[in-house]
Amino acid sequence: MFRRLPPQGGSPREVAEVMNGVLTGKTNNTGLITLATGNATTTTLYDPLISRDSKIILLPASGSAFTDTAPYGEFSNNTGQLASGDGVVGIVEFDSTMIASGIYRSNTTRLNVRNAGIYDVFVSLLLSSLSNVVEFADIWYRVNGVDVPESARKFFMPIRKSATEPSHVVGVLNTYLELEANDYVEIVGYVSATTVVLENFPADVVIPRPSIPAVIAKMSYIAPQAYSNVYITNQTNGQATINHWANSDADKQYAYVVVA
Repeated sequence: MFRRLPPQGGSPREVAEVMNGVLTGKTNNTGLITLATGNATTTTLYDPLISRDSKIILLPASGSAFTDTAPYGEFSNNTGQLASGDGVVGIVEFDSTMIASGIYRSNTTRLNVRNAGIYDVFVSLLLSSLSNVVEFADIWYRVNGVDVPESARKFFMPIRKSATEPSHVVGVLNTYLELEANDYVEIVGYVSATTVVLENFPADVVIPRPSIPAVIAKMSYIAPQAYSNVYITNQTNGQATINHWANSDADKQYAYVVVA
C-alpha cells in the first residue's frame, strides 16, 4: 500500500509525496483477484473502494488467464448404435469426450453448456443400411427435450451393396443454437427401418488408419477472445460479482483497477 493522507490533511511533505506518487501511477485502487474454481461461472471481488458507481477494469494477470478460451467440446460414439424400432424416435448416444472446456456430457445423450451464449453445433453421423430397398433417416436437434424448429434433415439410404455389405451415407448437420447456462443439446433420429443404423469401424492396422466413430458432435461458443467475457455484474458498496467462463483452473488470476 502507498501512503495515504489522514482525513484532516497532512504536512506539505506528506502531500507532496502522495501527489508525486499519484503522478507516477502509485495509487491504492488496484489489486489481484483469482477466479473461483469448481467450474464456477462467477467470482466475488471484495474491495472497500468499490461503490455502486465505480468503474472496474479487469486484465489477465496469469498465464492461464491469458490463454483462457471460449467453451468448446468434441464428443463421439465409438460403439455404433441400433435403431429403437420402425417408426420410433431415438436419441443419439455418445460414449467418449475427445476434448472439452465448459461443455460436458451429463449422460449418454445430453451435451450440457455451462455458459449462456450462441453456439455453433456440428454433427456428423455414419449411417449404414442393410435393406434391399431405399430407406431414409431423419435427424434433428433438441434443446432441453424440445425439438428445435427447422433443424431436421432427411438422408436417403441407397440399396445395400450385397446381403452382407451395407450402403453408407455420412449425414451432416450444422446450426447455431442460442443456449442458456446449463441447457443441454441432444441429437434425435427417426429411421424408416431398423436396418438403418449408426455404424463404427475400429482402427485398421493394415491400411493403416484410425478408428471411424459412428457419430461426432462438435460445439463451440461464438465469441471473441475469452477475456472479453470477464465482466462485472451486481455491483454494490464494497463488492462486485465477476462473470466469466466456467473455471476449473486454480491459477486464473486477473488484475483490476477501481475508478470512482
